[in-house]
Amino acid sequence: MISRPEIAHVIAERTMHVTDLPALQMAIAGFLMEQNRVDELDSLMRDVMRYRASHGYVEATVVSAYPINADVRSEVMKAMKKEFPGAKSYVLNEKTDESVVGGIRIEFAGEELDLTVKAKLNTFKRLTLSRKD
Repeated sequence: MISRPEIAHVIAERTMHVTDLPALQMAIAGFLMEQNRVDELDSLMRDVMRYRASHGYVEATVVSAYPINADVRSEVMKAMKKEFPGAKSYVLNEKTDESVVGGIRIEFAGEELDLTVKAKLNTFKRLTLSRKD
């Protein structure tokens, strides 16, 4: 059996030109179904995205309750370019998730920046509980 990192390397090398993340996920899911390894999709996608990022193809997914507006999109792109100044390509995908009450979550390969209301409330709760001790 071929290891997941080996599969990720091959997929990443052959898909550097692909900018449609959902299409890439569907293709990878199809491959994993044929191999009876569907449970590896999330970890394989992280490996592929990490490999692509290390080769200058930076991708992020913005998750919010509603479609983001042009101002938010622009700010996220600015942040990506600041964080990864030498990248060859920047791709910003958008995903709506009704469980996100407010704010946004930005997902990179192997990283996540959670700016949602829920995350802020959890931080507040953790800080206030720790002060009671």
